[in-house]
Amino acid sequence: MAHRLGIVGASGYGGAELLRLAATHPAFEVAVVAAHSQAGTPIVDLFPNLAGTRVFDAIEVGALAECDVVVLATPHDVALELGAELFDAGVRVVDLSAAFRLSVDGFATWYGGTHDRPDLATGDAAADPAAVYGLPELGHREAVRGATLVANPGCYPTATLLGLAPLAGLLQPGTIVVDAKSGTSGAGRAAKDTLHFSHVHGDLSAYGAPGHRHTGEIERWLPGDLGAVSFTPHLVPMARGLLATCYATLADGVDAAAVQDALTTAYADEPFVHVLAPGRFPHTKALAGSNGCQLSAVVDGRTGRVTVTSAIDNLGKGAAGQALQNANLMLGIEETAGLTTVGVYP
Repeated sequence: MAHRLGIVGASGYGGAELLRLAATHPAFEVAVVAAHSQAGTPIVDLFPNLAGTRVFDAIEVGALAECDVVVLATPHDVALELGAELFDAGVRVVDLSAAFRLSVDGFATWYGGTHDRPDLATGDAAADPAAVYGLPELGHREAVRGATLVANPGCYPTATLLGLAPLAGLLQPGTIVVDAKSGTSGAGRAAKDTLHFSHVHGDLSAYGAPGHRHTGEIERWLPGDLGAVSFTPHLVPMARGLLATCYATLADGVDAAAVQDALTTAYADEPFVHVLAPGRFPHTKALAGSNGCQLSAVVDGRTGRVTVTSAIDNLGKGAAGQALQNANLMLGIEETAGLTTVGVYP
């Protein structure tokens, strides 16, 4: 029997990617495809790859409450209200926004608002154990299996945390610098002057430094006490893909072999994370359309620093793919169902 999947915010890129992946998922039936402003609009009018006669549904809590799991692909203010309402009704929820990723104080610091549900702020130790941060590869897998609400990690934090977390005990605190670049789909589907083709084509620009919101998420979920992180994102002229280049000073006595061993050991049994040999570097195109992550690390003996590169599809492992990975775990489905690490190449 198929599990009923609801998607809210289905008219955005993350929601559309969920629909694409769900179309071939062996255990999901898409029961609700909700979008506020696009309700009643044929889906194919916005996304020609999703051919058919189906239209976007209105957002109705009653219909969503009948789903086995609901994925929210909405702004965080909408998710905070709707996610809490569905949680209270006992509905399993995976949220793609930042509504539940941080502590109450962290949310106020990085998003400038009051968090009305401290029990669902997964960054607080006192949060309800049924509400969890969901990066399975970072030791959250079992918590996700028993969760009612999962805060799906952001795209930049996913790539950064996967690259740095296994090395936490090998790094000097306060030395981490992250230089990350994402395709334009990470900025959403809304028409913006800065995203016009004529503006982004042939262009590369930084934004959000030094206080990009994802900085707080990276600092909160890195293991140990590694101090403040310097994080700068960049917009690159491609539709999808994300590459994070992370630099840090190694602790005394740590060499390249220890770094490589830490990464390969951490991900030896992980289906979606591939550690490359030193000297080989990840390519975003190799992961397009997949839920995979490729990592590599090189050590500069001259400076005592490590460079870790991490590539994902920002709409895959950075959003919709990871949401389905978490939904699979929540429902007791094989974790890899409907997902792949194999990208569309060339």
